[in-house]
Amino acid sequence: MVTDGPAALRCGLVAIVGRPNVGKSTLINALVAQKISITSNKAQTTRHRITGVRTVGASQFVFVDTPGFQTRHAAALNRSLNRAVTGTLADVDLVLLVVEAGKWGAQDAAVLALVEPSKPVFLVANKLDHVGRRADLAPWLQEMQQRHAFAEFVPMSATRRADVDRLLAIVEPYLPEQPWLYAEDALTDRSDRFLAAEVVREKLFRLTGDELPYTSTVVVDRFEEEGELRRIAATIVVEREAHKGMVIGAGGERLKRIGAEARQELEHLLEARVFLELWVKVRSGWADDEAHLRSYGYE
Repeated sequence: MVTDGPAALRCGLVAIVGRPNVGKSTLINALVAQKISITSNKAQTTRHRITGVRTVGASQFVFVDTPGFQTRHAAALNRSLNRAVTGTLADVDLVLLVVEAGKWGAQDAAVLALVEPSKPVFLVANKLDHVGRRADLAPWLQEMQQRHAFAEFVPMSATRRADVDRLLAIVEPYLPEQPWLYAEDALTDRSDRFLAAEVVREKLFRLTGDELPYTSTVVVDRFEEEGELRRIAATIVVEREAHKGMVIGAGGERLKRIGAEARQELEHLLEARVFLELWVKVRSGWADDEAHLRSYGYE
């Protein structure tokens, strides 16, 4: 009696790309089943290449979240973010182009144009739950088929577990047969220090809304491990004195709330007690200064 041997190992790099605010970070968090990329309604929330790893059976998916490709502004920060996108696309085995279901615009087309013609591209029509009737998508999908020879069309909602599992199943056969790049239990290649800065930045954006320009960032000055305690000191960098006031708030209440919410989430993510200190500094013009960008960890 002949029995099947163990399944061949598969592993592949999968880029998640798209214009700002189409749900890329929500999708990678769902695919990895762990929060590794921050989310907010503010454009350009994701600013770095963030790798998320999911191992299912004999297959390891290595997802790379990228900043939303920026076509409207030419500051050094935007150029840095766009380099992260184009650099990622050169290295991956396949591409998930995330768009809003039923929508297509010049920014979506600009991202698609960055992909090498030989590379498989999935059109991931996200936010399907925002579409009134699924039947209304049929003409749009036909139009998309004429735009590009997409390898797969996947209408879905990144907030639905069943849709995420279906996307994983569709991606799996496209992964090359080769050894895994990471340990079976790996979730991301990013450090706890990096995640701490990102969580603070997420709370900053969420609690300041549209008041604060997106040209604000967070730098971790100190990250110390003392048994089950993590001591973290971080600086919120803004471009103007007026922005500093927005972050601090009346009587320092907004800064306290940013710190409290960040600390609670970090304790959950790091599975440790967290002591978090936050400061706010003004660095005029940092977002258009290549030296400042490099010192703050941008590519």
